[in-house]
Amino acid sequence: MSTPTPALVAQRAVQRLPRGALLLFCAAYVLPGLLGRDPWRNADITAFGYMFGLARGTAEPLLPTIAGLPGDGALLPYWLGALAIKLLGSLLDPALAARLPFALLLVGVLVFTWYSTYHLARTEAAQPVPFAFGGEAQPLDYARAVADGALLALMATLGLLQLGHETTPELVQLFGTTLFVYALAASPWRAWPSRIAVLVALPVLSASGAPTIGVGFALAGVLVSLRSSYPLARRFAAWIAMAAIVAALAATALGAWGWRVWTLPRIGSVLQLLGWFAWPAWALAAWTLWRWRGHVRHRHIAVPLTLAAVAFIACVGMGGSDRALMLALPALAVLASFALPTLQRSVSAAIDWFSVAFFSVGAIAIWVVYSALQWGVPAKTAANVARLVPGYPGGFSSVALACALGATLAWLLLVRWRTGRHRHPLWKSLVLPAGGLALCWLLLMTLLLPLLDYVRSYRPLVERIAQHVPRDACVAATGLPLALLAALEYHGGWRVEAQPGASVAGCEFLLAPARTGTSASALERPGWRLIARERRPTERDEQTAVYRRSADRAAR
Repeated sequence: MSTPTPALVAQRAVQRLPRGALLLFCAAYVLPGLLGRDPWRNADITAFGYMFGLARGTAEPLLPTIAGLPGDGALLPYWLGALAIKLLGSLLDPALAARLPFALLLVGVLVFTWYSTYHLARTEAAQPVPFAFGGEAQPLDYARAVADGALLALMATLGLLQLGHETTPELVQLFGTTLFVYALAASPWRAWPSRIAVLVALPVLSASGAPTIGVGFALAGVLVSLRSSYPLARRFAAWIAMAAIVAALAATALGAWGWRVWTLPRIGSVLQLLGWFAWPAWALAAWTLWRWRGHVRHRHIAVPLTLAAVAFIACVGMGGSDRALMLALPALAVLASFALPTLQRSVSAAIDWFSVAFFSVGAIAIWVVYSALQWGVPAKTAANVARLVPGYPGGFSSVALACALGATLAWLLLVRWRTGRHRHPLWKSLVLPAGGLALCWLLLMTLLLPLLDYVRSYRPLVERIAQHVPRDACVAATGLPLALLAALEYHGGWRVEAQPGASVAGCEFLLAPARTGTSASALERPGWRLIARERRPTERDEQTAVYRRSADRAAR
């Protein structure tokens, strides 16, 4: 005998989130950060560096490089970015051109999360309890309302905010993961779309650097499918196995297999990462597991739970990697959505008031910093910014200001709507968390984007180095991070050589890392003359030493 469902939902509670409002939510989430910025430090510009090298033809398609140093096996993301640069590079800045396909992938993540939840909510075990005299939610209306909640839950997660707007292999992996969730969810209802989806999803994971995670997903998917009561879902296990074989062959051909397991982290640090990275989805997912504990074997719980578990294990195995944990977010959002039919009114009210307070304070703080930057008011904040970001040239955009004002007004209207008498829709508890996060992200990417770009881009450092190195020079680099090497090639336009032995191969200039406070004598190199020591404006300790080949050695 099956356990009764804990969902008691009336028809009036499953009204759809207006499509226009939903599209505005998605636009406010996806578009900010797309325009007007450089690739940012570390993973973002490193991935872009591989794409830029492929597009320029300085690297082989099967061996993308930065300054001659080969990359990993995540070829598909680099090919996507390079193709976009090739097609659009004459019309757009290469960084923007490379960013466009990744923005479309983020849209795909949102879309397939919605449809995954929709199909899982249609299953018999997920349906709410029928009322004695009618008036319970209709199955399709209920599924749409729960899917709206899942989409809002995904957009409300803190961890997806920055990582979801980068041009990195992890975003392609996230798309493949979400597509696999969709394939499992839709398999009882839509045979061929789900088969095509799984045949794409697992090879995409392999070609973007996550073949082992793809194998884990495949094993979890086969287990869930074989235990399903739906005949089409049971037969779908064979398609998962077929897709896994294709993915394994693709990973072997592309050299994507690799040992990425690091030292296991402390469980406390992993839980701390989960606590903020997946907030608020993890809390609602935990509530779902408690309220639906008698339905753990049913598809609407088993599918997202097993896939989230695989991603969490990968996170632990990779030393507490937030980028591995990001792959759990779509599944956690699906789980979180099934908490909505069971939330008590007091819990929903607590989420609302916390969201209003937290995101309103965040928005006010952003406006205060913007006022300090533009008008020097308040003076103490302006002084702190000037101290922390020396040399910032400032910047003003009327378009950015107008967008920020419009977003702030929309937030005030949303708060007014939510604190009114609109108590019935299932998705109501996630409107303010998703809307508040979208507001703060939009304000950051409009009002403070020039400041953030100055802080997080390598351009200021490259411009300082360019005062000493001609643009057409050959530059040898030793011991510099890949991210800086990519910036030197992109922003500086130099031919950079970083392979062992490049420092004596014929380049006139040499760049090497240095520490603040190191004496000039300690930085001496035979055959080279130290001509400058430059650093990023916001960097205190790390410097880049600039050398020129000494005259006596150049004459040999």
